[in-house]
Amino acid sequence: MADNARAKKLADLIREVVAEKLQRGVKDPRLGTHVTITDTRVTGDLREATVFYTVYGDEEERASAAAGLESAKGVLRSAVGRAAGTKFTPTLTFIADALPENAKTIEDLLDKARASDAQVREASSGAHFAGEADPYKKPGEDEAAE
Repeated sequence: MADNARAKKLADLIREVVAEKLQRGVKDPRLGTHVTITDTRVTGDLREATVFYTVYGDEEERASAAAGLESAKGVLRSAVGRAAGTKFTPTLTFIADALPENAKTIEDLLDKARASDAQVREASSGAHFAGEADPYKKPGEDEAAE
């Protein structure tokens, strides 16, 4: 079992090598400039690596990028093996990152909160305090009242 620091170093190396190879080495038109490697995780035994990616585009481009990554898996694994210099090159698994969908969900929730805040602000614009503006007693007011 490798230590976490070694697994992290290998994960960073895999991310860099795969991104560089996708940008310069793989000639597949399905893997254009719209594929971004976001994260890489390696298991503790350094045998399997999960590579997370995002695709800028519609659903058709995401599906073609996934097929392109699956077909280029061998070339990418070979490049990782040359760069890593380890006894065993980890197998690569590509998973579409849910980051854009999560970001869109958060943006939608923030828009709802802004709209709700605007409604509250509008409803309270002409409102007045139920009692005095400052209901708390201050030092010295007790003696004045007596």
